[in-house]
Amino acid sequence: QVQVVESGGGLVQPGGSLRLSCAASGFTLDYYAIGWFRQAPGKEREGVSCISSSDGNIYYADSVKGRFTISRDNAKNTVYLQMNSLKPEDTAVYYCAAHHYYCPGLMEDFGSWGQGTQVTVSS
Repeated sequence: QVQVVESGGGLVQPGGSLRLSCAASGFTLDYYAIGWFRQAPGKEREGVSCISSSDGNIYYADSVKGRFTISRDNAKNTVYLQMNSLKPEDTAVYYCAAHHYYCPGLMEDFGSWGQGTQVTVSS
């Protein structure tokens, strides 16, 4: 019933840009925080960014600060992750997930995970 769907992944060159979308259905993003996560081959899943529902709090992993920007468009029920200055180490499957109101400290507290979208940064 409550679902999120990622899209926008693809193949880009180092230094390029990509915008990922996380579209929600079955609920409104007005009352949810959305987190972005990624998992590269052979590595554990890691948090990338999170945006809270109403107080505007935003968090970024140190590895993406200054390069990635998270935003929300409640009218479209969608959260975006704008990725600039992409590096090969950004290559991963990117997931979004929802949590009530605020960004929790543990990724295990997120629910309604999407299927993921592949991002490949290569020349």
